[in-house]
Amino acid sequence: MHTVTSEQSPPDTEGAISPAFGAYLRYFLHLGTFGFGGPIATVGYMQRDLVEQRRWIAERDFLDGIALGQTMPGPLAAQVVMWVGYLRARAVGALVTAVAFILPSFVIVLTVAYFYVRYQGLSWVQALFYGIAPGVMAIIGVAAYKLARTTNKKDPKLWAVSGALFMITAVTETEIAYLFVGAGLVVMLIEAPPAFLFRRLRNPILLAVGHSFLFGAATLATNVSLFLFFLKAGAFIFGSGLAIVPFLRSGVVEQHHWLTEAQFLDAVAMGLITPGPVVITATFIGYLVGGLVGAIVATVGIFTPIYLGVVVPGRWFLRYRDNPHVKAFVRGATAAAAGAIAGAAFVLTRQAVDDIPTVIIALVALALLLRFRVKEPLIVGLAAVAGLIFY
Repeated sequence: MHTVTSEQSPPDTEGAISPAFGAYLRYFLHLGTFGFGGPIATVGYMQRDLVEQRRWIAERDFLDGIALGQTMPGPLAAQVVMWVGYLRARAVGALVTAVAFILPSFVIVLTVAYFYVRYQGLSWVQALFYGIAPGVMAIIGVAAYKLARTTNKKDPKLWAVSGALFMITAVTETEIAYLFVGAGLVVMLIEAPPAFLFRRLRNPILLAVGHSFLFGAATLATNVSLFLFFLKAGAFIFGSGLAIVPFLRSGVVEQHHWLTEAQFLDAVAMGLITPGPVVITATFIGYLVGGLVGAIVATVGIFTPIYLGVVVPGRWFLRYRDNPHVKAFVRGATAAAAGAIAGAAFVLTRQAVDDIPTVIIALVALALLLRFRVKEPLIVGLAAVAGLIFY
């Protein structure tokens, strides 16, 4: 049986050199500006720079941040950035480093969104996104495959979870967020059933309260609805930033009708071609829905649960990081996320790939991703050029 220690393990600070906090901020501003390549690459940059070269953080402390990111919902790179800030200055440090990391991509996406809204009717803009859309579909499809392969390995029940979520998402053309939680609970019950379930079950009451809170925003003003929607979205990002794609599509296209299918694909593209976390897509969507205020509201909303997922359990995380219940829940939720991403890719591909040129763009993008491992921003750029040629 898993044994939980009574005291939190002390930070491994041996050999670490702690500079002034301003040095951290300058580093994360630079990383947020030039950190292309996705979350794994960004975390790799941090390990190289902060652990191996500058020795600002002990390796054990850094790996704890990665473990926390894999346990809590949210994009891994942003979580590790917040963890570094948390180690240096607790909740305030996590907030400030997060702002420094997110600010460059926020400004870039906001600028692009402004010109997108202003010039959306121009034929060359339409041509760009005509090519970008099928390229993005290839990226999302490969991301779903890699996430499922990494998480599920050879576990048949996890592949069953992924398959079920794929079918549900593809057939209903919507994404049910609670299925992520349900999948996590099912796998937890199979692999590590909590002892209290055999005594008394209070979960239905808690779920009812959560349901009422999350869905009570329907009659509020648009900006409040935006905030609550993205607040909920940030709590269901398991395994990859792209896990948010099916959830966002269901909400902004099908439920609230804030964006068209084409606009949503363009928003996802913005998150892929800019540095920083993919979930900065929220900024683009928020601007299209509510201008500058909407962009700020959506961005704050989506990063709030991610921030809380770092600073709230931070003090106790080391004590429970190997808890079998937590690990089983995360495995199930991540398997569900992989299936939902694949289902969303299937639905969106039917919209974006509808003629011979877009089929060619999608297939070439797949080949570049799988055979030559070309980075996502370059794929989107090449797809945009192809769109100008074929449109």
